[in-house]
Amino acid sequence: MVFIVGIIVSFILYIAIGAILSKNVKNTEDFYISGRSGSTLMVTGTLVASFLSTVSFMGEAGFSYEGYPIPLLILVIFNASGYIFGVFLFGRYLRRSKSLTVPEYFGNRFNSRKVRLIAAITTVIGIAAYLVAVAQGSSLLLSEIFNIPYAIAIVIMCIVFASFTVMSGAKGVMVNDTIMFFLFSLAAYVSFPFIIKATGGFPDAIMKAANNVEKPNIFSWHGVTGSGAYMGSPTDVLIWAVILGLVWGSVVAISPWQSSRYLMAKNEHVAIRSGVWATISIFTIYIFLHSSMAMINNVNSSIYPTEKVFIWAAMHLVPSWLGVIIVSGIMAAALSSCATFLQLIGSSIANDIIQPFSKKKYSDQKLLSFSRFSMIIVTVIVLIIGIWQPPSVMWIGYFAATLFAASWGPVAFSSVFSKTVTSLGAFWSIIAGFLGVIAGEAIGTLIKLPIYLHPVIIGFILSSITLYVVSKFGVITEEEVSYQRMLHQQPMEENEKQEMAITKRYPTYLIISGIALVIITFVFYYLPISHA
Repeated sequence: MVFIVGIIVSFILYIAIGAILSKNVKNTEDFYISGRSGSTLMVTGTLVASFLSTVSFMGEAGFSYEGYPIPLLILVIFNASGYIFGVFLFGRYLRRSKSLTVPEYFGNRFNSRKVRLIAAITTVIGIAAYLVAVAQGSSLLLSEIFNIPYAIAIVIMCIVFASFTVMSGAKGVMVNDTIMFFLFSLAAYVSFPFIIKATGGFPDAIMKAANNVEKPNIFSWHGVTGSGAYMGSPTDVLIWAVILGLVWGSVVAISPWQSSRYLMAKNEHVAIRSGVWATISIFTIYIFLHSSMAMINNVNSSIYPTEKVFIWAAMHLVPSWLGVIIVSGIMAAALSSCATFLQLIGSSIANDIIQPFSKKKYSDQKLLSFSRFSMIIVTVIVLIIGIWQPPSVMWIGYFAATLFAASWGPVAFSSVFSKTVTSLGAFWSIIAGFLGVIAGEAIGTLIKLPIYLHPVIIGFILSSITLYVVSKFGVITEEEVSYQRMLHQQPMEENEKQEMAITKRYPTYLIISGIALVIITFVFYYLPISHA
């Protein structure tokens, strides 16, 4: 009963915040990017919250529990680094564009409505697929806690995340994301010592997991061996971790639900600082969360489906008050991603599909109406698909994310630094990358592809080749040259000297956090494993 009360209270809080902040939404800039008013804390919160979801706290948690915590942490080394590369190589330039959406940026950069349209279409399709995965994961959780049918649970979830998002847009999403960020971070950090204690105590719990007979080598660099090693040979696992790590690093750097968060920052310094804090946050959350998931095998190695492992721990291994925080934190991670995805879909439909191709100029209020209406329609579609399609939280999420790494990656970075890429090349590059991933996935259902022919690699190569070749046949306009030149003009704040002094401290913060993570890894991984 205490879990039910905790979730209901959190639902009411999020909806109330959305209702209150809806009164401050005056125009599309407020609704799409929260009036460019985000502080470092809030942009960090929405970056991490929109990234972590049921894919992380359920799908990937189950993956670690099944026997692959260390490969997942290897993946995260590349993954989280995407925030640093992303903000310096794309995010800060995106913010300088003063666009309302990422597709709008692409359209303005290449002086092309076609590029803007194809970016918007891929945004809607890709994010909608990801939204289905996250909605399904959160509904599985709600069904488990409330002991209600899955179909009813997904209806409730869709109503909750759609309500505050439709009312307040980015303003409500950013504030709620920050609250949710604290909630699920607390769940990951505080649960760690309790799970260690419940599974044998330190260092015995780690040593016992390392010697688990049912899942041998669960704490090795390549993950579990034996009959449960469904990821292939140790070499295959390592290659998979590196490839997917690079892919997710690209996703973190340029995907619309991540890079668009920088558009909310009140200045470029805030964007850079937020990228640094997001990097540190992702590293620490993953280390504490996924190492503890593997140790749960000491007390129960037969949890099914494995996506429920963290929920099971909340109900059986920790005090009730912490269990409420964990369950509410997982739900918060799901809701934050759902809200971000829905808000981006609504923004792109109105701002990048309806407005540019309409014969008349719509007012801000009309565009807001289009956005809200499209959000409601998309929510209904997600609900229908979510009920019809069996849940596959981790793998649907991974598929949706790779679409952007392949189709947007080459275009995004070249839009900032290349002087030879053309609008024609950008247009066909996005299409080639998008279709390449889909074709690779289709082929993979018929024959087993080697890891080096992962669908995202196929898509990325096709996108890059298409960008290079087709750009040879296009023409670069003066508007494109001028726009790119503008992107490289660093804006100066009124208090630039003080802002720069603060930003210069952030490399030190990264170094300190890196040293702390090495010490934590040495104490909680190397020493116990060496004794085991």
